[in-house]
Amino acid sequence: MAKHALLSNVEHKGLRIITTRAAAYGDNQMFALAVPAEFRNISGCYPIVFQKRSDSGEFQPLALFGFQPGENLFLTDAGWDATYIPFSVERLPFLIGGGTPAEPGQPARPVVHIDLDSPRVSWTEGEPLFLEYGGSTPYLERVSGLLGALHAGIAATQPFVEALLSHDLLESFVLDVQLKDGSNRRLAGFHTVNEERMRKLDGAVVARLHEQGFLEAAYMVVASTVHFRDLIERSNRRV
Repeated sequence: MAKHALLSNVEHKGLRIITTRAAAYGDNQMFALAVPAEFRNISGCYPIVFQKRSDSGEFQPLALFGFQPGENLFLTDAGWDATYIPFSVERLPFLIGGGTPAEPGQPARPVVHIDLDSPRVSWTEGEPLFLEYGGSTPYLERVSGLLGALHAGIAATQPFVEALLSHDLLESFVLDVQLKDGSNRRLAGFHTVNEERMRKLDGAVVARLHEQGFLEAAYMVVASTVHFRDLIERSNRRV
């Protein structure tokens, strides 16, 4: 169970974070949240898909790491075998939480929280968070930047998804794969961008999507589908 706490340079001065990538630290996940600002980097390594949330009905973009729950085909004995790790993974065990409003009646300012129950949290090994005589370490500064980018990216995601839906660009798909040992994998319950419908958009729509910053992100989703082949190859190496 998660135990979230506001990060404090007094209470947590000696805390360290284990940055090794392994199943023991929770990296054996089939997918992770992705935001449009990082689609270019994600599309160079993983398929980007969309999944409808059961609680809100909203679509959220995901970086796909495997074909079944608990499977991350990029995890090896040497760590994470990819050149890019999504914000939502790399920032762990930290998250954005609400702080004290700057003024009464104002929204709470986003501040850094930490999951103290995470297996990454240690008092003896890993990256330190605070300098000996105060201040944040370069590692914590990087994490803060990741959290800020993720926070802004999540806020920008829904307008992007709504634009895709308004032009009927999202479609569900099913991927059936037979591996070399004869076993089967089925990927279902996800959506992708329909490339044919993208090509048929009229010029005014294309221009508007470009002005909104959504056109490139949509094409990054389309480009990322080539990595389904990589997932299949990685699966075949494990059977």
